[in-house]
Amino acid sequence: MTLRLASRRSPLALIQTREVAGRLQQLDPSIEVEIVALSTRGDEMSDRSLAPIGGKGLFISALEEALRDGRADAAVHSLKDVPVDLSPEFEIVAVLPRGDPRDYLVGAEGLDELPAGSCVGTSSLRRQSQILARRPDLRVVPTRGNVNSRIDLIGQGRCEAVVLSRAGLERLGLRPAGQSLDPEAHVPAIGQGAIAVECRVAAARHRELLVALHDPDCARSTAAERAFGRGLGVDCSAPVGAWAGCRQDGTIRLLAFAGSVDGRRIHRESLSGHDPQLLGSQLAKRFHEQGIRNYFAATP
Repeated sequence: MTLRLASRRSPLALIQTREVAGRLQQLDPSIEVEIVALSTRGDEMSDRSLAPIGGKGLFISALEEALRDGRADAAVHSLKDVPVDLSPEFEIVAVLPRGDPRDYLVGAEGLDELPAGSCVGTSSLRRQSQILARRPDLRVVPTRGNVNSRIDLIGQGRCEAVVLSRAGLERLGLRPAGQSLDPEAHVPAIGQGAIAVECRVAAARHRELLVALHDPDCARSTAAERAFGRGLGVDCSAPVGAWAGCRQDGTIRLLAFAGSVDGRRIHRESLSGHDPQLLGSQLAKRFHEQGIRNYFAATP
């Protein structure tokens, strides 16, 4: 039996897809996995911000098209790139055990160590908002491209530091000098650090095998985060974050953040509960009661 996995062409995406392939072959050594590497609009538009032109959904559209036309049986994504409102045509059939969800500051041992006026590179409005809320004296500049090219901005003298996903760095085997940012103060992106496998609802030939990859705790945590984003009515390019974890008693603690892009207005709040969908929607309601939608007025 052969299973075709659609993937972006980026080094990190291919590593994540190979991880899925390896786990599948551990479950069933007779399975053959073919990786269908595709270029996406998000990768092709590496010279501009994604927020005004469709957000991170641009990273998955080509993969979903491959599922739709039969070139692939499943697609592998960074869950943080998957819109919280998935088309009814598709479903997330597995969420793998999560990597480290924290942001990582490359080039400094902490934001407080950077001199006033230092330049920090990030492609994320969420990161920008939280950085400027803490250090309004810093300059935040947009940076896109692969992980190594962004790290190289420091050596080129274009930035004093850049902020990246720690899970992505670890999967690439990179250990640049720097410091992980406290997720209580720098709330991660919805789904950050998690790998998701997507199929067409009507054509999930290998669904039973793929579901065996599912990590229940990670799935419940990220479901709460995604329910928050859905309830807030924003996409994954907005200055919004959410981070959840399962406790031993089965409850989930969900911490969420929303802010203006200049960092002048921010709101963080947490809530605990057992039902991830209900928890996410309840916390989103609290944010709406705070007038959070007004925070995004200046968001591009």
